[in-house]
Amino acid sequence: MSDPSRLKWLRIALVVLGGLCLALYPLMQVWPSGWAWHEGYSDYPMMIVGIYATLGVFLIRAARDPLANLSLIWFTVWSSVVHAGIMAVQALSHAEHRAHLWGDVPALFIAAIVLAVLMPRPVRV
Repeated sequence: MSDPSRLKWLRIALVVLGGLCLALYPLMQVWPSGWAWHEGYSDYPMMIVGIYATLGVFLIRAARDPLANLSLIWFTVWSSVVHAGIMAVQALSHAEHRAHLWGDVPALFIAAIVLAVLMPRPVRV
C-alpha cells in the first residue's frame, strides 16, 4: 500500500475508532455482557466511558493530521493491546466474563492491528 493511500485509510480508521470510543456507553447499555464489566451499581463504568470518550475526541482530531499525532496513535495501539490482553486473561479466568471474548476484547485487538498496519512506514536511508 502506498503512503498516500495508507494515510487516507489511517484518517478514516481514526474517525471510525474515535466514533466507536464515543459509542462505548451505548454499547455497554445494549450488550452489557460483552462491554460492561460490572453488574449493578459501580463507579467503574463511567470512569472507563470518560477515558474512552476523551480518547475518541482526540482520535477524531488526530485524523486531521495523523503525522503530527503519531505518539497518540501508537499509545492507542499499545494501550489497546495491553488492555485487551488483561481483559482476555480475566475473561478466561472468570466464566461470568466470557462474553467479553466476543465483545470488547477482540474489538481492542482489531483496533490495534488496524492502526498499526496503517501507520506510516519509516523512511530507510
